[in-house]
Amino acid sequence: MLEPRTRPVDFTLPDADDAADAALPPDHVVVPASAWSGGGQQRPHAVDDTLIEETPVALVYNGISHAVMLATPSDLEDFAYGFSLTEGIVPTRSDIYGMDIVPTGEGIEIRIELAAERFAHLKLRRRSLAGRTGCGLCGVDSLAAAMRPVARLPHRFALSRAALARGLTELNDDQPLHRRTGGAHAAAWVAADGEVLLVREDVGRHNALDKLIGALLRWGGDPRTGFVLVTSRASYEMVHKTASAGIGALAAVSAPTAHAVRLAETAGLTLIGFARGERCTAYTFPESLTA
Repeated sequence: MLEPRTRPVDFTLPDADDAADAALPPDHVVVPASAWSGGGQQRPHAVDDTLIEETPVALVYNGISHAVMLATPSDLEDFAYGFSLTEGIVPTRSDIYGMDIVPTGEGIEIRIELAAERFAHLKLRRRSLAGRTGCGLCGVDSLAAAMRPVARLPHRFALSRAALARGLTELNDDQPLHRRTGGAHAAAWVAADGEVLLVREDVGRHNALDKLIGALLRWGGDPRTGFVLVTSRASYEMVHKTASAGIGALAAVSAPTAHAVRLAETAGLTLIGFARGERCTAYTFPESLTA
């Protein structure tokens, strides 16, 4: 399995000890906690628990704060690249000249240096976006900003049920944050044969997808050669982000929304819901789903 699944910058294969260490969540993204458990005939008793961290993360472009999201403080460079691409701030990786991650008393700032042309464009369409883990459009100040058009994909991805089943199986073993806390969503980049190549986790499903897209962008992977698999429902914005990255198929373990299906149809994206083993429901372009 390729190293991009755990460390997006260094793509060399790790040795066994390094791989075992990489499978553990960093200390700063999980927090030990005490709680009480019980129910039925069992009397409440003290238990040790582990909680996923949730931190305000500000994306600051050329000195101007553009968005504040509540996110898990891991893979933040991936998050910044993915957010910048899927929000239409940059069309390519080369438009980001540099990046610094700066902890503050209130949270974390990701200070991003944009190309002058892209920053000028951003100032023209700048909006205030106050992010929440359960909502991808909080803070958008106009309907036009919320319903941004997406270009129709020039290709149709052929997704096999066998590849989907393999991807689901591998992803089950590739979520250390979820195993520790039960509070993380995951987004995976899956090859056409079902091999999971990249996984990113976050307390928010939109953030996990942005992290994944950012990792793919930094890795230089071809978005036409695989599909996205997510452990959540498929909302409008999940479809929008996937299509904006040039990826032709999105598979979710839960349901899509009606608006997500309409957007997927317009964008030419194959949208799969209720992915469970080789069983799934194709909401758009069922002819793209093969055995």
